[in-house]
Amino acid sequence: MNNQQPLFVELSVTGSLRYNKAIMNKLVLLRHGESTWNRENRFTGWTDVPLSLEGEMQAHRAGRLLKDAKFSFDLAFTSVLKRAIDTLDIVLGEMETRIIPRRKSWRLNERHYGSLQGLNKQDTAKREGAERVRMWRRGYLVRPPAVGRDDDRYPGNDPKYAHLRTNDIPFAESLKDTIDRFFPFWEGEVVPEIKNGKRVVIVGHGSTFRALIKILDGISDVDVENVNVPYCIPLVYEFDDRMVPVGSYYLGDKRETEEATELVRRQAEVA
Repeated sequence: MNNQQPLFVELSVTGSLRYNKAIMNKLVLLRHGESTWNRENRFTGWTDVPLSLEGEMQAHRAGRLLKDAKFSFDLAFTSVLKRAIDTLDIVLGEMETRIIPRRKSWRLNERHYGSLQGLNKQDTAKREGAERVRMWRRGYLVRPPAVGRDDDRYPGNDPKYAHLRTNDIPFAESLKDTIDRFFPFWEGEVVPEIKNGKRVVIVGHGSTFRALIKILDGISDVDVENVNVPYCIPLVYEFDDRMVPVGSYYLGDKRETEEATELVRRQAEVA
């Protein structure tokens, strides 16, 4: 990873600047590229859909961006969903560092959107009401309508989750549920590797990263509704030796990042 330390760093992706005394560790977060269902404006969640052509191109650009910025990695984490796995493959290919350890975990999966999965977001808003759908999508404590055990969208019917305990398999998740599912993995698997000096990248999903950003930046339950993570633009977090965040920033052109974030924000609007 780039060893040159900036004199000043941002406190968060929306924060102010502070003097950088000692940055010990870095972590790169990368939301997967656009999927086919993202492109169709459908609720995706745990549905295992592929990248769109645009999503593949986004992943190639992210890989080149990381390579140009002189980043390299010792370890990569992804969810078990192909849109994240394929994004990582493309990125590491562009960086010419394909052969690194990779760990996949269901705990890094996107938030499970219950019976909304597969539905068009705009059509659902017209039928159910914009405010209700907004809360299903963005409310910290609000779960969308659950799936039943006999529904194909229930993860318990998918062989790749056969090893999970029944109590760990969601019927639908709020953002708080996503944090509760993700946080033990963060504390038990990711943090120790970073503390040991590993250069780590996580390729994941919008809601999973909203959950992590909430934790790292101390964002309130209300304000997290307005956090948006763009597709496939590397977000770099820097930590002190206690793993306290001292700064975060997106790689690449600031205007392009703002436009990509605005695109995600508009997708979150259902009225």
